[in-house]
Formats: sequence, structure tokens, C-alpha cells
Amino acid sequence: MAVYTAAERPELWETARRLFDDVWPEYNMHGNHTSSLFSSLIPRHAHLQVLVFDRESDRVVARGRTIAFHWDGSLDDLPQGMDELGRRTLTDHRPPTAVSALAAEVSRHYQGRGLSEVVLRSMAACTRSGNLAPLVAPVRPSWKDRYPLIPIDEYAQWRRDDGLPFDPWLRVHARLGATILRGEPNSLLIEAPVREWEEWTTMTFPADGDYVFPLGLAPLQVRNGIGTYWEPNVWMLHHP
Repeated sequence: MAVYTAAERPELWETARRLFDDVWPEYNMHGNHTSSLFSSLIPRHAHLQVLVFDRESDRVVARGRTIAFHWDGSLDDLPQGMDELGRRTLTDHRPPTAVSALAAEVSRHYQGRGLSEVVLRSMAACTRSGNLAPLVAPVRPSWKDRYPLIPIDEYAQWRRDDGLPFDPWLRVHARLGATILRGEPNSLLIEAPVREWEEWTTMTFPADGDYVFPLGLAPLQVRNGIGTYWEPNVWMLHHP
């Protein structure tokens, strides 16, 4: 395996553009504000985008996307979540002081081989090399969909007997030295007509109400033909 940034290998970044769509639930591809955030990464933040390249198969097998932003290091100044982070990076003209991870993606055929840890370590290395430490991450917990009714703050505090987080993805971050800052219930907004939610989830929502749906981390609120979903995240800090 080799690790590059998008600045070093822009052609690989282009070939990997659609390679990781299938690692996300379909509904997660339709954030109301995330397209402007992710489209701003290249070329401005190309040096912070990570690619893991498998020389044997001659293909990109993992990717890490991050963005630099201004943060004074306090909880009060931490963005509410992904959407607010995007607004800040697009409108704040102050020089960046930190980096936020946005997504660590591993090709389905390569999952379970420890590549997510490689991506996180590479993100942290890019952060340090750019003199932008620390690295923070609005983590999407991988088992939260099993417990969609549990508030994210409560879920984030669940622990195993060994003291590590209950959630596997939070645990990967913790093993690399990251600590939990807080849970964020309103991180990423997905609001769309019910017919689109029915396509994304293969469910029917026949009446107004709150619904649990497959792979959803929190309930979907249906009102007057519109489905509103706030994806929760857990802010974690990777210490320099």
C-alpha cells in the first residue's frame, strides 16, 4: 500500500471520485448542504485529502477527506456539526487553525484489513505537516443505527468493560488516542419529499409521524409530505 495526497496524485483523486458511493446508505448521499462542503475540497484543500493506493491491484482502495477551518480550541467555538462546519469554511475569512475529518472511506472489498486506521493516521499526519493541528472529527458511529432512539450524547458515553467506547468506529478513533468532545444531534440535515425518502429507504410512510428506518441513526420526522432527518455525530479530538 502507498499513501498519497490529492495534491501529489490529482489523477488518482479523479479516478476515485465515485468509487466509494456504495459504502454509504443511499439517503446519506442527499444532505441538503454537504455538496457545497465536499465540492470545496479540491483544489483548495488538496494537500489534506488522503488516498490509499494498492500497488498490487493498481487501484485506490481507501480515501480520507478533510477540511481546514478556524477553531479557537474551545467547545463553545466548535461547529454544531457538519453543516455548520461547511458554512464556516465557506464564509469565514480567518486563517485556518485546525483540520476536521469529513469522511474515512474504505472500499467494501478491503474492509476489515485495518485500512481505516491507516486513513486516520494519514489525516493526522497531513494536519501536522500543514501546521494545522489538532485534527477533530464529527464521527458517524457505525452501530448507532441499531439504537436510533438513544440520544447521541448518551450513546457516545457507552463503554465496554475495558473502558473503550461501545461503538466500533468510535473505538478505532479512541485507540489512536482520540477523546470524545461531545455528541451532536443536529449535525447534517437531509430534508426531502416523502416520495424520495421512500425510494432511498424502500419503506412507505403513509402518514405524518416519526419513523425508524433501515440504517438511520435517528428517527425520520414526516410532516405534510416532507421527511426531515438530522444525522447525529460525535465530535472527537485527535491530540497533536
